[in-house]
Amino acid sequence: MAAQFSEVKKHVYRQIKYHLTRPKPPMLAERFDGPVLVVGSAPVSNKPADFDRTFRVITINGSQVVTKDWGIETPDVTLVQFNQIEGTNTNAVEVRRVLNGERTKMLYVLLWRKELQRLEDGLKAFNYGYDRLEIVDRYKRMALLDRVGGVKCSELGADDKCSNGINAVLFALYNGATEVIITGINPDSGGHVYNTENLARLHVRKDREVLERLLERGYPVFTTDPGVSQSVGLPLWAGKAKAGRTVEADAKAKRPAPITAAAVINP
Repeated sequence: MAAQFSEVKKHVYRQIKYHLTRPKPPMLAERFDGPVLVVGSAPVSNKPADFDRTFRVITINGSQVVTKDWGIETPDVTLVQFNQIEGTNTNAVEVRRVLNGERTKMLYVLLWRKELQRLEDGLKAFNYGYDRLEIVDRYKRMALLDRVGGVKCSELGADDKCSNGINAVLFALYNGATEVIITGINPDSGGHVYNTENLARLHVRKDREVLERLLERGYPVFTTDPGVSQSVGLPLWAGKAKAGRTVEADAKAKRPAPITAAAVINP
C-alpha cells in the first residue's frame, strides 16, 4: 500500500510540474527537411534502400558502431542515456568502448542531473566529440510523447516510458522529418549489437504501443527490418518512390495536422 501511494504521489507531482512548466521538446536549430534514419542497438539492422546524402541520421547510445560500418562517419544527432557516461554496468561500459574516439554533430544526453562540467569531463574521458551538446530532462521527454503521439506519461517505470529509440522517432517527427525510417529498433528482440550479453530489452510494451499509435495517426514511419514490419505492422521501407505513394494513399485521411515550424514555436 505504501509503495502504491508513493507511485500515485509521484504521478501527481510530475503531472502538476509538467502542466505548470509547459516544457517544449528538444528542437534542432535547423529542422529536418527530408527522410530521417533512426538506428537503434538491436542485434539486427538493415541499411535502407535508396540511402543517400538526403537522409539525416540519428543514432542511439552505441548504435553508431552500425552506421560507421555503413560508411557514415558522423551522425547528425545522437541520443545517449545519462548512465552511459559514468555507469559501471555491462551496457554502459560497452557503449563507451564502441564510442571511444568517435563524434557526432548534435549530442543529446538524457536525464543528466549533475553539473555540465562533469558531463563534459565524462565525455572527454572516452574521447567522444560533438559539435553541440544539450541535456534533455524528463519533462522535455514527456513533452515529445505528448506533442507527437498524443500520449500523456509520467514515466513511473520501465513499462510506462519509451526506449530512447522511440524517443528518437518522436524527435525526428517533431523536428520536421518527411519520413522516419527505423532499423535496429525491435520491441521483440533482446540483446545489443555491440555486445554478446543478450541483455533483456526494457520498455517493450510502451514501445509497441507508441509505434502502433503513430501508425494509427498516419505518421510516415517505416522500418527496414522485415521481422518488425510483420510483428508491429510498420510498412517496410522499399525506397523513396514507393514510400511517397504509401504515405499519400494511407496517411492523408488519418494524419493529424503536420507539426509545422510555427506550431513548434507557438504551441
